[in-house]
Amino acid sequence: MQIIVINGSPRTNGLTAAVLHRIAARLEQNGAEVRFIDLAKLEIKPCRGCCTCYQTGSCIYQDDAEALSREIAAADGIVIGTPTYVSNVSGLLKQFIDRGHFVIEQLLHGKYAVSVVTGENYGRRDASAVLGRLFSYSGAYISGRLVINAPFNSLQYDGAGAVAAADRLAADIYRKRTYPLQYLKHQVIFRAGIRPFVSRKGECYRGVTDKWEHAGI
Repeated sequence: MQIIVINGSPRTNGLTAAVLHRIAARLEQNGAEVRFIDLAKLEIKPCRGCCTCYQTGSCIYQDDAEALSREIAAADGIVIGTPTYVSNVSGLLKQFIDRGHFVIEQLLHGKYAVSVVTGENYGRRDASAVLGRLFSYSGAYISGRLVINAPFNSLQYDGAGAVAAADRLAADIYRKRTYPLQYLKHQVIFRAGIRPFVSRKGECYRGVTDKWEHAGI
């Protein structure tokens, strides 16, 4: 069982990172092989909107975003955490999402996912919804969501939610749990929206359909 844990905060020792490290430690206790990633330590260039990835299957930039996407594709599960910035995910995380081959290429098809959002105002739920849509549209089963209310610069967190989220994620992967309502929602999104759109693009999106075939979609 391989799981990628991604810290989308510019701070490698802040509250978001602390919660994610707690989840990672618990996952390892459950027998998982965990790869912890601080996006702040990676070289990720911004997407330039050229759509080359849809045609060829890879980005014109062969930087850390491409390497991380390949790791995610090979993993069984993913945990993504972010602080709340202007009722949204961090700019650092958004830059990786733009580059990460998620929605159109169905990077998370059949994988299990947990989101972690920290913040001290109501916008944290908006940020959580962003990650929820990302997971759902990209084909993942959502095992859990943590939305943590904490004052700015606080590191106070009891860890109970992190332990529960890690246990559920591990159990879902081991049991290959299906979430019928989530599955149905994704099928509607994919069959009514994503697949017809890609089909209309023909050879211009050959890199996408090749990835679908490889993933058995």
